[in-house]
Amino acid sequence: MRRTFPAWAWLGLAAIVGSLAACSVAPVVQSPAEPESLPPPISQRNSRWVPVPWTQLPQWEQDALHEAWPAWLQSCQRPHPAFVTLCPEVRRLADAPPQARRDFVRERLQPYRVESHEGAGEGLLTAYYEPVMQASRRPQGRFTVPLYAPPADLARRKPWFTRQEMETSREARAALQGKVLVYLADPVDAMMVQIQGSGIMNVTEPDGRQRRVRLAFAGTNEQPYRSIGRWLLDQGLVRDATWPGIKDWIARNPSRVNELMWTNPRVVFFREEALPPGESPGPRGAQGVPLTAGRSIAVDPGSIPYGTPVWLSSSGPQTSLQRLVLAQDTGTAIVGAVRADYYAGTGDAAGELAGRLKQPLRLWVLWPR
Repeated sequence: MRRTFPAWAWLGLAAIVGSLAACSVAPVVQSPAEPESLPPPISQRNSRWVPVPWTQLPQWEQDALHEAWPAWLQSCQRPHPAFVTLCPEVRRLADAPPQARRDFVRERLQPYRVESHEGAGEGLLTAYYEPVMQASRRPQGRFTVPLYAPPADLARRKPWFTRQEMETSREARAALQGKVLVYLADPVDAMMVQIQGSGIMNVTEPDGRQRRVRLAFAGTNEQPYRSIGRWLLDQGLVRDATWPGIKDWIARNPSRVNELMWTNPRVVFFREEALPPGESPGPRGAQGVPLTAGRSIAVDPGSIPYGTPVWLSSSGPQTSLQRLVLAQDTGTAIVGAVRADYYAGTGDAAGELAGRLKQPLRLWVLWPR
């Protein structure tokens, strides 16, 4: 999905509630197969992995592992070299009884606690999602806010034009000629799609037909990201910098829309993807495979390689999560040893969680023995 910044980054409201000690460790029954000795630690560029017994994984026995298997099967489409030999077994166990899958994981994988090189084992969990928007193929009525495909000279000019220049510069406007994919009705919605990195569009075509397509991340203008919500708060213009709060401010101050939007010079470009009938697969993450709601995370690849199964534990005011997830995506704001962005899924309910989730986190990678 190649997200460029998390949903919470510009809101300026969500605060970490509770201490990092809030993630309690639940006891887990130790298997007779528990090894007597542990392997040495493993160093990654941005983290250190410390081997631990399975008993240290909170609520390991309680997770419904079958819910994570589809995400694991997706990762096996483009496996990390360390997992190539395991993927045939992962596929074979797709319909196996729960205990067979749990035994396989315990027998073939070793858990390692993820920590920084300084020994910090606690970090931050946020979330992201894929919004669903109404869009038009041509400008009409309220639908006047464009989302663009990458311009031809994007790779040659770095950084590319700012958001303001894209709307005011003759040279930038010429470069964007013919690059509009769809038009949205709200500038805040357009920025939200850019923040999340992809979106599903219910598009009205010029002949009136309705189509459902995905706009997937295709690059940025490589300008710095600045939060419009943070700007409103710093100016003392709002107390509520959520999506509804910003939209309300715009409704009361329509003449200042450009002033607000231009404070963030960063723009995301998209490519259009057709969607199959029925339930759509998730957007593709940086690993190159579709994300699975509730079982995919974005990570710092310098800490955890793509395609790695990860045990995630986080408790806070929004939710309590102790589950197996797959490292399948990243983002420029997702940096550090113990840092993850949880893919919540598609639509409003997922967006509600993504907009508020910001709480303590611990991670364990499950690495082949």
